[in-house]
Amino acid sequence: MDVVVHLPDLPGQPVYVRLAEGLRRAILEGRFRPGERLPATRTLAQTIGLARNTVLEAYEQLTIEGYLIARRGSGTYVAPELPDQSFRPKEREGAAPATAQPGPKLSEFARRLEGIDVSLSWGAPRLPFDFRYGTPSFDEFPMAEWRALTRRILDYPPPELLGYGPPEGLPDLRTALARYLQRSRGVRCGEDGVVIVNGSQQALDLAARTLLDPGDVVAMEEPGYNGARAAFQAAGARVVPVRVDGEGIVVSELPRGTRVVYVTPSHQFPTGSVLSATRRMELLAWAWESGATIIEDDYDSEFRYAGRPLAALQGLDESGRVVYSGTMSKVLLPSLRLGYIVPPPQLRSAISRAKWLTDRHVALLYQAVLAAFIDEGHFERHLRRMRRVYARRLERLLDAIHRHLGSRATVSGAESGIHIMLTLDGVTDGRAIVEGARAVGVGIHSAAAYYAGERPPAAAFVVGYSSIAEEAIEEGIARLGRVLAAYDRLRGG
Repeated sequence: MDVVVHLPDLPGQPVYVRLAEGLRRAILEGRFRPGERLPATRTLAQTIGLARNTVLEAYEQLTIEGYLIARRGSGTYVAPELPDQSFRPKEREGAAPATAQPGPKLSEFARRLEGIDVSLSWGAPRLPFDFRYGTPSFDEFPMAEWRALTRRILDYPPPELLGYGPPEGLPDLRTALARYLQRSRGVRCGEDGVVIVNGSQQALDLAARTLLDPGDVVAMEEPGYNGARAAFQAAGARVVPVRVDGEGIVVSELPRGTRVVYVTPSHQFPTGSVLSATRRMELLAWAWESGATIIEDDYDSEFRYAGRPLAALQGLDESGRVVYSGTMSKVLLPSLRLGYIVPPPQLRSAISRAKWLTDRHVALLYQAVLAAFIDEGHFERHLRRMRRVYARRLERLLDAIHRHLGSRATVSGAESGIHIMLTLDGVTDGRAIVEGARAVGVGIHSAAAYYAGERPPAAAFVVGYSSIAEEAIEEGIARLGRVLAAYDRLRGG
């Protein structure tokens, strides 16, 4: 065990006393935790350049005081319960009392972060009937195929997987993704147009860093994804909410002077509306005329259950005004941290350089495995299977909502994606519903956090169905119905 122990300045005190005080401070500051084994006396003596007898005396002193416990044949450990700090030597006479020193001065960027809510609830324990959104079904992940590809690559890893890689990503994965995006999403890109990133949030951060200066105006869908809002605010931008209706963002309400507009056209988050063909052309024309850039977040477009597949907005762009991004978190596993961004040619160099400064590159092993996973057909087979699985879960969810929540429930966004937006007429306190549901083991999530301006008159909730089993959907919505009935009784409904 390598340790650093500072010997305090205690004039007139022997070295073992100074060492004991240094160890005592390390224990009280938490650098050595209760129950943790300390280095052997010989090892510590060699590490800090003292005689072993000096270390022995310091250990004996701390054992007498109750800070350490010696176990014969095992070693010396920090005591599970520390004694009162009255054992600590008194400050030397005349010494100025210790005062807290001010920390480092924060940058303007750091001060902006203090005002941005980036807290997430994903670390909270899952509830028995959790309609968590944005999370795929872990049970359905093709672990056997992924494991086999991983082993194959690790058995004979090429040298380029063992060192540093290009910030844009491995060529094999960029090629595989370019081919997939071209045929499935109509994206205009070649291998050199795809940059591999650590999920869509990094794509948003890189876009914000390379497109925005403090004070620039960003137009965002209202309601809209708060992770994007946070990235733009951290860059110092002024974020202006723009209304969303049944056809997507209302282009005619985009403010003058907008530098960037952020949209989720294939499945608006969180309402689920789809940007109509007319609005798409209107938005592209607006971007061309105003000189603005569009960031298209295509976060869950792989799953569509009604109508023809929708091409990406980027595929309609003739003027290089669209930055396209997507993620594997909704399709495979969020823990893989694999996403991609397709910037216009003029932005590629800046994105690559910003990526290099941020983290050099995404984990090369995962990139190599995903490239093989796509090339050998596993990815699209998995997608086809998951569309069927999620379609069944969606059908079960809609049926349960109809039966247990009745006509007061309005659902939007059921044509695609892995979540719906549920609005409950007559409910003004969404938090009461969320808390009541949690009390009976049901997890639902208010959509209020996605509104930057005025909240809607009725409570709305984002309800995911991708990570909850079919048999749990019925019981979860039935319990939610009972919570809603109790809410009505309490308010005299």
